Amino acid sequence: QVQLVESGGGLVQPGGSLRLSCTASGVMLGIYTMGWFRQAPEKQRELVASITSGDRTYYRDSVKGRFSISRDDDKNMVYLQMNSLKPSDTAVYYCNRAEGTPFLYDYWGQGTQVTVFS
Repeated sequence: QVQLVESGGGLVQPGGSLRLSCTASGVMLGIYTMGWFRQAPEKQRELVASITSGDRTYYRDSVKGRFSISRDDDKNMVYLQMNSLKPSDTAVYYCNRAEGTPFLYDYWGQGTQVTVFS
């Protein structure tokens, strides 16, 4: 019943920006720590950023200063602003619960593709 739909990905040149959106249904996100994850070809899925219900944020070192995670609980949405993009940011990006059992743990959905190249 829980659905997490990511959008906003695309093809962008190095140094460019994208804003990803995660729209949830079947669950109220307000009390949960939410995160953005990404998976590049031949690599494991990794946590990129997370945000608690109190807006405490975490970023992996490789994106600090470039990415910003935010949430709008009234809209039941989570966002990821991605600036100064690098080719190494190329991956499929997913949103999911970042603490405890993920809302989606078998199939994480389609995610949204981010491709950074010149």
